[in-house]
Amino acid sequence: MQLTLERITKKVGAQTWLYEQSIAPKRGAVTVLLGATQSGKTSLMRLMAGLDAPTEGLVLVDGKNVTGVPVRERNVAMVYQQFINYPSLKVADNIGSPLKLRGEKNIEARVRELADKLSIGQFLDRYPAELSGGQQQRVALARALAKNAPLVLLDEPLVNLDYKLREGLREELTQLFATGDSTVIYATTEPGEALLLGGYTAVMDAGKLLQYGPTAEVFHAPQSLRVARAFSDPPMNLLAGRVASGGVQLAGGPLVPLTLSAGIDGAVTVGLRASALDVAAREGDIAIPGKVELAEISGSDTFVHVETLVGELVAQLTGVHRFELGTAITLYFPASQAYVFDASERLAVAPAWRRKGA
Repeated sequence: MQLTLERITKKVGAQTWLYEQSIAPKRGAVTVLLGATQSGKTSLMRLMAGLDAPTEGLVLVDGKNVTGVPVRERNVAMVYQQFINYPSLKVADNIGSPLKLRGEKNIEARVRELADKLSIGQFLDRYPAELSGGQQQRVALARALAKNAPLVLLDEPLVNLDYKLREGLREELTQLFATGDSTVIYATTEPGEALLLGGYTAVMDAGKLLQYGPTAEVFHAPQSLRVARAFSDPPMNLLAGRVASGGVQLAGGPLVPLTLSAGIDGAVTVGLRASALDVAAREGDIAIPGKVELAEISGSDTFVHVETLVGELVAQLTGVHRFELGTAITLYFPASQAYVFDASERLAVAPAWRRKGA
């Protein structure tokens, strides 16, 4: 099915929950709704499902106007961060319930297939109360997938699970989505999750749809400063600068040699992802001296917070590194990794990157 939202808005009383926006998620692919809490992700999904009707605009399915048609009259599967299972039914019956409603055959085989894919095959004879939270969430996901609905809506389904379980389940879901033909909408607050799931990403902020496109393209070429802020973890380093002869002069810091388009002038913002900064110099790198304010080890990376003349910078270093607080340190970056946003916060320069297959 092709879901299309045309110029929809959502208002509740005097408040605008969703500003005018249009989106047509790619059929048969994953579209990630990425944004902070209260960015409008859940409100948008409720319109897609038919749980709410837009204040203005149209909801179309395969070109047919279904605006206001309730969810019970649509073929939609949904999973929320607060998982819901039938407590009086065993796991096998929970997963198979959509299949029984449709009167399908070979229910047992289909249930077993889904349970094995989600690593809960050994729990089919148990009740939900006998499972851990992560196992119960897998049951809810399996039941949603059993519907084989053309539209699957997942509203932060992994947020309440522990870190290790989230990592494993993300990989399983990515594989499941890759082999299915449903249109999947997946809401998350985590940029890393959007990158892992791939597909397409719609970046949302305060009820506005800021950018939609292939995930890698949105990440590497954010159209605005708001998108860059939303789609970066840790947050992108943002530095004040001014256009100068040969590039951008950082306020209180060095010149970043860049080629800018005609018409870009005056005050600009330079963006540096944490992964672009290093403590080892490479030929042609720009140096910014400072002192260590904080060093955090997270998994296999170390995040170093450094106070410099151009402001506080965060560097993401591969591996485990130890730094004494207050130690003098110099961060280095190549000019080719710098983003530039003009005075209106629109993207002016982005690092070069290769599209998949290019």
